Amino acid sequence: QVQLAEFGGGNVQPGGSLRLSCVASGFTFSDYPMSWYRTLPGKDRELVASIDDDGGGISYADFVKGRFTISRDNAKNVLYLLMDNLQPEDTAEYECKVIGRPYWGRGTQVTVSP
Repeated sequence: QVQLAEFGGGNVQPGGSLRLSCVASGFTFSDYPMSWYRTLPGKDRELVASIDDDGGGISYADFVKGRFTISRDNAKNVLYLLMDNLQPEDTAEYECKVIGRPYWGRGTQVTVSP
């Protein structure tokens, strides 16, 4: 059974940082590219960042370039998203996803406010 569980969300002040983790199980994590998505309040889900199965092929949405870093540890079956210089407009629920498969995590809430 495929499971994706996100951790690391919370409340942070503008300019702060958080690191999200997505723990994967039930499939061969190292065989699949992965991505992070987010859903802002009242908005559609949007792609934040993607990474190939081997840790290469990284891409970011323009609105997070230079602030967020996606990475993965295939030995631990974990996907990461390091978020620096967070701003109120980054407030959203963040989810991880297996690219090319309909597998989503349950999400973790990130709230950025003074």
